[in-house]
Amino acid sequence: MGNRMTIENPDAKRPFNKPATTYSQQAELLSSRNMLFENDKVAEHYLKHLNYYRLRAYWLPFEKDRTTHEFSGGTRFERVLQIYMFDRRLRLLVIEAIEQIEVSVRSAWAFHLAHYHGPHAHLDSAIARNFDHWRKNLDKLNAEVKRSDEIFVKHFLSTYLEEIPPVWAACEVMSLGLLSRWYATLWPKQTRKAISSAYRLDENVLESWLHHLSIVRNYCAHHSRLWNRLFSVTPARPKSKMLQISGEWKPGSRKIYNTLLIINHFLSEISPGNDWKLRLIQLLKEQEIEPIQLDFPVNWEQSSFWNR
Repeated sequence: MGNRMTIENPDAKRPFNKPATTYSQQAELLSSRNMLFENDKVAEHYLKHLNYYRLRAYWLPFEKDRTTHEFSGGTRFERVLQIYMFDRRLRLLVIEAIEQIEVSVRSAWAFHLAHYHGPHAHLDSAIARNFDHWRKNLDKLNAEVKRSDEIFVKHFLSTYLEEIPPVWAACEVMSLGLLSRWYATLWPKQTRKAISSAYRLDENVLESWLHHLSIVRNYCAHHSRLWNRLFSVTPARPKSKMLQISGEWKPGSRKIYNTLLIINHFLSEISPGNDWKLRLIQLLKEQEIEPIQLDFPVNWEQSSFWNR
């Protein structure tokens, strides 16, 4: 048959055999790749407490060569650290807001389910779009109830025959992700509209937003990056042109900008006169972050929405 040329498969997997490195070695490696340090010991301190791999997500955009990992000229470790600190504060601001949204939607969901379909509406598969999804949601809720150490749950289980408390109590042990799935599988249009109207939203838009916010919340809860992140699940554009955020919406964006618009809309309905947007603007200015990296429009500060 003759000689055959051996062609290596570039997609073939190989064993990971990189050795562990000390903090000083990590700093030396970054320096060899053209990163600048004001103080090597300070850099080692943050590498020790923040983890090289966590910080890597923040310096990756500064790499001019993804093969050699060499940084663009003038890339400073302190600038990377500044972006990390901004992202941490942004996460705290976002999760604080999502907490208010979650509590409010729980309340609206429970109230309207109870009034339209009774105190144990969540046990009725007839009002679900999909039986299998309803069953999975119920199993998850049942597990949360059994795991809960809340006094009201223990009282209910020791007093009544039902294994799951009425909807207005059961909602208090639901995660935002589970709440999102309950709303998604809810069938009666009048009930869906009653819940979504509390936020002046179309029912399908609320469904999309809850799904998206549950994912954002999980990133925040696990201390994951929001800055410069591309979300795989993006929220639906609001249908009503009367909403304040409609004119600010950025179609096709996969970054955090539209999420911030969503949060501001919810908070405007839940807590009129809140200062969340002002604190967000202050954070952007204090940290000297380029908002375009979050998908803010170029002239966002000139918008009446951001100036109010």
